[in-house]
Amino acid sequence: MISDTQLRVVVVGLGYIGLPTAAVIARTGAQVLGVDVTQSIVDTVNSGKVHIEEVDLDGLVSGVVARGSLRASTQIEPADVFVIAVPTPFAEDHAPNIGYVLQAATTVATVLKAGDVVILESTSPVGTTEKVRDLLAQLRPDLKVPGKTGGATGEGPDIAIAYCPERVLPGRILVELIDNDRVIGGITPRCARKALAFYRRFVRGACVTTTCRAAEMTKLTENAFRDVNIAFANELSRVADTMEVDVWEVIRLANRHPRVNILSPGPGVGGHCIAVDPWFLVHADRANTPLIRTAREVNDAKVDYAIDRAAAMIEANPGTPVACLGLAFKANIDDFRESPALKVASELARRFGDRVHVVEPYADTLPEAFDGSGATLTDIDTAIERCGIMIVLVDHDIFKSVPLDERADKVVYDTRGIWPDQPHLKPRTEPLRLAG
Repeated sequence: MISDTQLRVVVVGLGYIGLPTAAVIARTGAQVLGVDVTQSIVDTVNSGKVHIEEVDLDGLVSGVVARGSLRASTQIEPADVFVIAVPTPFAEDHAPNIGYVLQAATTVATVLKAGDVVILESTSPVGTTEKVRDLLAQLRPDLKVPGKTGGATGEGPDIAIAYCPERVLPGRILVELIDNDRVIGGITPRCARKALAFYRRFVRGACVTTTCRAAEMTKLTENAFRDVNIAFANELSRVADTMEVDVWEVIRLANRHPRVNILSPGPGVGGHCIAVDPWFLVHADRANTPLIRTAREVNDAKVDYAIDRAAAMIEANPGTPVACLGLAFKANIDDFRESPALKVASELARRFGDRVHVVEPYADTLPEAFDGSGATLTDIDTAIERCGIMIVLVDHDIFKSVPLDERADKVVYDTRGIWPDQPHLKPRTEPLRLAG
């Protein structure tokens, strides 16, 4: 058995999952190479720094790079274990795009040798791991691939192929990579066992083996479950608005029931997982996924609803500066992927131009979606001084810290329920008179 210090691991993709995964593996003493197509990311990692915001990641990367356990490159090298952690986006018709996965597998094939383990971590449609297997078999006919015939002689396959999805929460990635249970699906039971041996090196949570298809569907099921439950909360929030009832109060009271646990509504659902993965199930079996599809549509529609409500408030207060609080898809991170907050704020900026001031503590510049709008990036204190309208889109801790006396005279649309003590003000017909 290969010791931790002898083990060579390649992680393909140094994004929000790939880089933390590479660093955690490197901390065990394994020699880890992170491969990414973006030279600036490679240079950043090799300098011991990080390009993403995640609790304690900067210190971990700095340490393992300094010890020589982690380095990055745009070129792949031979290894014992290959972990693929690349994006799996969808097209405009919500069809999943596994092109990055297959491209990564093609790269891995160039250095693959007998005895290697290939693990796909990217959230993928059911059947993707088998497609990776088929591609490797096509590209490397000299190797026996599990479930395929031909190749080198001898009993059993030459390589192992498995699927093990990440199931971490941004802001807690380093903790949950280690402590959370992992579902490991192999092309064969033997493949699953080989992948299991790898994850046991750094995972304290339970590692459960199954088939690759079951593991793939498990990941999609987890995110579809959450999406459906968030859709209920978002739909409930719209009904509460119609009934002129405080939805946050209703949810708080309803959740006192021992078998009720309603999640929190918001301006939509973001991130690369919950906002994307349910479509993989819908695309695979549209006839039998009306609930999952409707939940996606409800959550997507909440973005437009938030835009309309915010726009009506702004139009009722002509000339009043507007603060959009937050662009990330969730609190206290710098991840803007599929962010409903970004969509709402950029559309308001497009409509109302330089009246819009964006407060995002995890950004140094405004994203491209704001180009040409006239909107400006500012800090929370300046926004409080200058803006009479405040649109809360993300529940960053810094926004929660604003006391009532600093916002009591504001017109507020709180999509996250972080200011339950905020007076319910009627729309003003005249511009607010504010200092500054």
